[in-house]
Amino acid sequence: MTTQVFLDGKVELRPGDCRDVIKAMPDNSIDSVVTDPPYALVSIKRFGGKNAAPTKDGDVYSRSSAGFMGKQWDTGETAFAIEFWAEVFRVLKPGGHVVAFSGTRTYHRMAVAIEDAGFEIRDQLSWVYGSGFPKSHDVSKAIDRAAGAEREVVGDNPNHRPVSGVSYEGVYAGGNTGAKHITRPATAAARQWQGWGTALKPAWEPICLARKPLVGTVAENVLKHGTGALNIDGCRVATDDGEDRSRPPRTPNAILGGGKGTNITASGHNSLGRWPANIVHDGSDEVVACFPETGPAKAGMRGNQHSGRHGGLADIGGNIKEGTNTIRGIDDSGGSAARFFYSAKADKLDRIGSKHPTVKPVDLMQWLVRLVTPKGGLVLDPFAGSGSTGEAAWREGMRCILIEREEEYQTDIARRMELAAAGPTTRKAASIKQASNDDLPLFGTAT
Repeated sequence: MTTQVFLDGKVELRPGDCRDVIKAMPDNSIDSVVTDPPYALVSIKRFGGKNAAPTKDGDVYSRSSAGFMGKQWDTGETAFAIEFWAEVFRVLKPGGHVVAFSGTRTYHRMAVAIEDAGFEIRDQLSWVYGSGFPKSHDVSKAIDRAAGAEREVVGDNPNHRPVSGVSYEGVYAGGNTGAKHITRPATAAARQWQGWGTALKPAWEPICLARKPLVGTVAENVLKHGTGALNIDGCRVATDDGEDRSRPPRTPNAILGGGKGTNITASGHNSLGRWPANIVHDGSDEVVACFPETGPAKAGMRGNQHSGRHGGLADIGGNIKEGTNTIRGIDDSGGSAARFFYSAKADKLDRIGSKHPTVKPVDLMQWLVRLVTPKGGLVLDPFAGSGSTGEAAWREGMRCILIEREEEYQTDIARRMELAAAGPTTRKAASIKQASNDDLPLFGTAT
């Protein structure tokens, strides 16, 4: 399959294994990398262990299983490999940033590989969400099953939500989706372990923020290569009360940095809005409830509509909102502190019928693209999936190179770009027709 070009040449899809495709790319040609690599969620077989599976070409991160949800691509052989990130390092301009999602259990493998390839780890971002259920095995059921004991069904699980192609046998409901029926332990041993499981509810994903070392100072690097800094003002969380929260600079040595900044820099107060934080969330009740109240009234959400159901940097027709400072502005007159960290979860308008298990919301990807990419810059996503990074880059006025190996997702990318160009009415109609594909298990219905 040859390279496909979409959206007036702004987005390219280069099919194939990203390890091979990147090798053909020139040095220092990419402004930023924003990507969602495989998380390798099935437990890793460590090299040299007593029960370790044979490795592939000596790669300590080879996997012995089919991967999460049976996906052959859910392995760590690329995302955990120093050699891969060394190639990413080569194609990035000096000062270019990498933004890479990962799973909570495997983040360390990816972050260490990125660092060992030569990058500076600048921060870890957190994307917090309320949807999702634990893929936890019910220990009590497992004990009864091993004993050959049949459990009595005492009722239906009111929270059961079947997902096509996914077995929930032995999954602990625990008040969440999972087993269809509620059963009573059949043996004394099972009764002893009733209520015990093997996993917590997934509620956040870590995102690695890394930077290729600068050449000279930040100022010199920015002027020469256009990279090296974060777009703070462009990613601020807006306030609506009209109050200018900036304060005059303090005297030297009275602020952070030995007097080399101002109080505005140190505190993050600014009339444009609040300083962007390293945590964002999906706005769900479960997450908002975890934040403290900071005023007498609960804040109301507002923002430029991405697709008619949550805030966005641009409308879904691709019209960039010049001067917009947030993905989701929230009234700053008081209420939950959650209003400072908002990004909606992906829904059917983001998923557009894709069966990819980890589709990311376009709003979130826009915010990340905007944060690390200079105006008009070139973004690379080596693990394109359904192509949300490409759509996000286009909506931000950037260019993007997508790399995707799986033919199924290459088709999804082409469909996404077609709908992005067609406009919101066509996209909405398509999302309604394909809503049945929306219910995927990793993070629940709003992945």
